[in-house]
Amino acid sequence: MGNKVEITGVNTATLPKLTGKQLGELMEKVKLGDSYAREEFAYANMRLVLSVVQRFSARKENMDDIFQVGCVGLMKAIDNFDTSLNVKFSTYAVPMIIGEIKRFLRDNNSVRVSRSLRDIAYRALKAREILGKDSVEEPRIEDIAKYLDVEVKDVAIAMDAISDPISLGEPVYNEGDDTIFLMDQVSDNKHSEEIWLENINLKEALAKLNEREKEIVMLRYYIGKTQMEVSEEIGISQAQVSRLEKNAIEQIKKYF
Repeated sequence: MGNKVEITGVNTATLPKLTGKQLGELMEKVKLGDSYAREEFAYANMRLVLSVVQRFSARKENMDDIFQVGCVGLMKAIDNFDTSLNVKFSTYAVPMIIGEIKRFLRDNNSVRVSRSLRDIAYRALKAREILGKDSVEEPRIEDIAKYLDVEVKDVAIAMDAISDPISLGEPVYNEGDDTIFLMDQVSDNKHSEEIWLENINLKEALAKLNEREKEIVMLRYYIGKTQMEVSEEIGISQAQVSRLEKNAIEQIKKYF
């Protein structure tokens, strides 16, 4: 009972631990419309929500509320997960859960934003989602403004008004006595692999990689995980992750 954590009536000590095979079988039933399997799958993945909720523990918001919002994100991830992709459910679900919580925190921000700005901001978020569906690149503010038929500066101001500011001194990763802060992750936008990757035809390039390399590139450059986090996610050493990542990038460069 020493490791028990109870949030909104959920005792983490009683949460089931299912194997990857069991989770896969449950997901197949979920996609066939089995509501009981959907509930069971969600309960088995409740730890994902709890792990994300811990990232927001420093906030003044009620943690029970954040947990419930995180569960909404989990259910959305379950309903929208594409089993044909060679990606673990947790890899897909965690960003969905984080996004749902951030939207909740943004909507409940104590800094009041005018109704007109909020309207433009939410329309812009919807437009970004629509424009991003058929492109591997993140839509630019100019593209969003053109889609909405509003001034670029108005979109920029609106998006900035609803953003949730954080400190550069906020820790983003901890391992023992080593802490990585947000400021450590700020990169040189003129010389970064991320910018290079965003400006090439990823669909054709990634098709040349093997499945393990694709997964590493996805986790590193799309999800934004550290090499250490990737190694824990896929069960290999950080050195192997580094080697495979470098090899994948070199292959993509050679292809182009």
